[in-house]
Amino acid sequence: MGSVTQATPARKQLAITMDDPHTGETPLLSPSERNDAILRTLDQAHLRATLFVCGMRVDDAAGENVLRQWDDAGHALANHTYNHPYLPGKDVSVQGYLEDILSGQAIVEPFSRFQRLFRFPFLKEGNTLAKRDGVRAFLAEHGYRVGHVTIDASDWYVDQRLRERLAKEPGADVSPYREFYLRHLWERAVFYDELALEVAGREVKHTLLIHHSLLNALFLKDVLRMFEGRGWSWVDGSEAFEDAIFTESPDILPAGESLIWAMAKRAGRHEDILRYPGEDSIYEKDAMDRLGL
Repeated sequence: MGSVTQATPARKQLAITMDDPHTGETPLLSPSERNDAILRTLDQAHLRATLFVCGMRVDDAAGENVLRQWDDAGHALANHTYNHPYLPGKDVSVQGYLEDILSGQAIVEPFSRFQRLFRFPFLKEGNTLAKRDGVRAFLAEHGYRVGHVTIDASDWYVDQRLRERLAKEPGADVSPYREFYLRHLWERAVFYDELALEVAGREVKHTLLIHHSLLNALFLKDVLRMFEGRGWSWVDGSEAFEDAIFTESPDILPAGESLIWAMAKRAGRHEDILRYPGEDSIYEKDAMDRLGL
């Protein structure tokens, strides 16, 4: 009897999308050391990320140099506004928000790897029809696609807690923060991947949101290894954003969060597992407190 050959299951795919490059000081690593560490890790993995740039954080010679390094290394640069405004805020008008998008564009447009991808600060896409649809229409008119996140997380909060500890205890052991971070990312990836299968009915190319931070300068290599070791494969950001799922514009209010979250909200069948906001420090604080982090 002939042998039966079984097809190897397709590996889940995800891309690095990184927000908010900056040149601020942090413990342990200088701004240039921090940036070099992130770029070196991506280069060693032969991986090209998509960098979402908030203009105010890099609007000087040092910031321009950071963007130049990313551009020279082949990573896509995208628009994340200039001032990182909170669109649902009462003092944020549609017109002011659109002007801020253009101000952010002016920072990244000169670079050869600039792509017309826009990521909403805080992943908030508007709490009223006027704000949501006004910004969506503007983006379409200016040739932008939304740089959606499918796997959202709170790495920024873990980074904040890490920096606070090191400011008080420069010699503190950072390994518990590494373990917490990896566990957090894996939990959120599994959650959003399972939800994606429910709402999209198929495997999607995921975009993971993380930040240009000390945390990732220290542990991005571990993040890459963890997902690879658990059967996922990394793809370039530009490849992930070609997945048809990124053409979705869920009709919900308030709009935003992870694209997968928004699609589940639109479907109306997952209210028991959809918290709001989708990710925030409030969900990680108690666990970090209990661990003494």
